[in-house]
Amino acid sequence: MPIALLALALGGFGIGLTEFVIAGLLPQVGADFAVDEATAGWLISGYALSVAVGAIGLTAAVTRFNRKHVLTALMVLFIAGNLVSAVAGTYEVMLLGRILAALTHGAFFGIGAVVAAGLVAPEKKAGAIAMMFAGLTTANVLGVPLGTLLGQQLGWRSTFWAITVIGVIALVGMATLVPSQPVAAGEPGLRSELGAFRSGQVWLSLLVTVLGFGGMFGAFTYIAYTLTDVSGFASATVPWLLVLFGVGLFAGNWAGGRAADRSVPRTLTVVLAALTVAMGVFAATATSPVMAVVSLVLMGTFGFATVPGLQMRIMSYAGSAPTLASGANIAAFNVGNAAGAWLGGVTITAGLGYASTLWDGAALSLGALLVLVVAEQLARRARRRNAARTVGQDRARTSAQAPCTAASSAA
Repeated sequence: MPIALLALALGGFGIGLTEFVIAGLLPQVGADFAVDEATAGWLISGYALSVAVGAIGLTAAVTRFNRKHVLTALMVLFIAGNLVSAVAGTYEVMLLGRILAALTHGAFFGIGAVVAAGLVAPEKKAGAIAMMFAGLTTANVLGVPLGTLLGQQLGWRSTFWAITVIGVIALVGMATLVPSQPVAAGEPGLRSELGAFRSGQVWLSLLVTVLGFGGMFGAFTYIAYTLTDVSGFASATVPWLLVLFGVGLFAGNWAGGRAADRSVPRTLTVVLAALTVAMGVFAATATSPVMAVVSLVLMGTFGFATVPGLQMRIMSYAGSAPTLASGANIAAFNVGNAAGAWLGGVTITAGLGYASTLWDGAALSLGALLVLVVAEQLARRARRRNAARTVGQDRARTSAQAPCTAASSAA
């Protein structure tokens, strides 16, 4: 793999750390700014909403610029956002820093996926995308526990200072290692990028992403309550269990990338089916600590194994204008997160218990699988129609040329 992918992965690591580490530091941050839990929670939900906005709006605004320059500019914005968070004197300034950093998130991964795919041979594109997203999974495995520990020992601001430094290192790496990618003459502009959304397969891909990722992360939102109140683990054990979940994310991202390079449809079908089963088993056996641990790892593995394939699928159906569609898919991941969390909250409020979020997740993942099956059937029919049309056109041309050939022979 090109060394430039490491710079992209490091940027992904910093962004993933920014997104997830705040959850472990939220009590400290809320107490420091004297706000209640609901208000402090906007530092998480506000971030997610800003990711969705940046994934589409920011990506649309930069489609005509050199992609390397766009990525480095996004990293500068990311550094600025975390610097603002580190020095924030009020809750409002802290929220502003979170929003600035979040605007980077969707556009970085959307454009970065296109850049990563362009660095390797066609048969290795999904693996390259997985390599970039490996930074995000590593943030869950190592970054979040270490970042939370740092914040607990030296104050929550120290974590954001550390993330700012990571951003600077990633910026230097991208500036020196990522090759320039200027927009070529005739390359699709914003109108062509928007034209990709005329494809029904692009919209179906987005729906698969919302449902599939929403299923996993909706359950993950309440996983601490499930592990303690249903599975019986002590609260102090939860961070280490989440490390195991992160290991599953990392393994799934790597394996999913390799498998998607061989066949995106087959990979997504198998993985979504496995994710549905894993979450159903988790829901049914959540009272068993052993089964809870096994199911937690499998949920992370199969959940993140979908990411390279989902990103590849939408880019392939976007044709020659993949950048905005790729960014929209990152937005879809976050819409899925929010929708899954909302549905889990509904079932918990209805008195169905914390394990109900796992049944929600299984149902959403099954929905994603069904949409994918329908989408692939429609794609196969479209390919057959195109093939038949091509054969018919070839026969028509042959028939038209035959009289001319006969006339030439007679002459």
